[in-house]
Amino acid sequence: MRRALKNLTAVLVAPAVALAAPAFAQTNQLEASFDDAFGTEVRAPQSFKAIYDSSFEQRIARVADGNKGRIGVAAVDLSTGEEIFVLGDQRFPMASTSKIAVAAAYLELVEKGKYSLTTEFPLLIPVRSAKFSSRAAPVREGEYMQAIDLIEIMITRSSNPATDALLAAVGGTEKVNDWMRRQGIRDFSIDRDIATLVRDDGEFDPVSYIDERDAATPKAMLQLLTGLYQGKFLKAESRQVILDAMSRTRTGARRIKGNMPDYVEVSHKTGSLNNTSSDIGFIRSPDGRTIAVAIYVTGQGSRANREARIAEIARALYDGFASKARSPQIWTSATQTGG
Repeated sequence: MRRALKNLTAVLVAPAVALAAPAFAQTNQLEASFDDAFGTEVRAPQSFKAIYDSSFEQRIARVADGNKGRIGVAAVDLSTGEEIFVLGDQRFPMASTSKIAVAAAYLELVEKGKYSLTTEFPLLIPVRSAKFSSRAAPVREGEYMQAIDLIEIMITRSSNPATDALLAAVGGTEKVNDWMRRQGIRDFSIDRDIATLVRDDGEFDPVSYIDERDAATPKAMLQLLTGLYQGKFLKAESRQVILDAMSRTRTGARRIKGNMPDYVEVSHKTGSLNNTSSDIGFIRSPDGRTIAVAIYVTGQGSRANREARIAEIARALYDGFASKARSPQIWTSATQTGG
C-alpha cells in the first residue's frame, strides 16, 4: 500500500546512520538508539557532531544530507563486515536497479533445468499508450534473443524490452518478489513490468512521497548485492553471469564511478526515474578489498546534481573504508572474527 510521508510541504530528511561492527547485536543496538532519538519518519537535520561518533560517519552524513531531497545509502566492507547506513530502512524507487533481481530469478530457473542461457525469448517493446490508461502498458514482440544476451543488455545498457522479456519468462513480477523473499530479503517489491513503470512514471514525487510499489530499502538492496557476491543465492556459474555483466555496465559513468581513481574497479547497475537517480554495485580496491554499496538519491534540482551526489557519496565511502582498513584495530577485529 502507498503511504504518504508527514510534512509534505517542508521535507527535510536528516540521515539516520548506524555504523555497525560485524556483530549483529551491536548493529541492532545502534539502530535502535538512533530510532529512539530521531524516529524513522521525515525529520529536520540534526547536528552531525552530536549524532555521529567518528569522522567517517560524520563525512557520510554530510554528503548524504537530505535537505534537497531524500538520500538513502547502505554500504559494507566485505572484508570486515563493517556497515554504514543513511535512511537504510526507508524505501526508495528502485528504477532499473531491480534488474539485478530479475536476472537472479531467471538464473535460478536455469539451475533448476527449466531454461538455459541459450533459450530464446522475444524482446517486449512498448506500444504507445496514454498514462494510466490500462493496468499494464501494451507491448509487442520484437527480435528473439538468447537469455544470456538479454541479461547482458538488461544490465550493461539497462534495456527495458530485455527486462520485460525475462520478467515474462520467469512468470511475472511476483515470481521475482518470491525469489527475494526466499533469500530472506523483505523490504523489496516489484509491482509492474518496466513498460508500465516507465509509461506511468511521475505520478508521485519521490522527494516527498514514499510509493511502496517498485521500491526497496537501501539495506534490502545491499543484502541482495552481498548475498550474490558471497555465493549465498546462486551457484558459481550463475553468480558470475551477473557479476561479469555488472563489470561491463555502460550507463552511469558519472555515478559511483564518477570520482573514483582509475585504479579502482567498479561493477554496478544504475537506475533512473522521475526526480530520482540510483546506483548499486561493488567497488574493488587494488589490494583486493571489495565494498558493496547501494545509493538512492531524489531531488537535488537536476539529474546531473543527483549523479554528482552519488559520486561524492561513493568516493567518501571508498576513502572512509580504505582509511579504516589501514587501522591496526580494524584488521585485528577482522582477524578475530575470521574476516
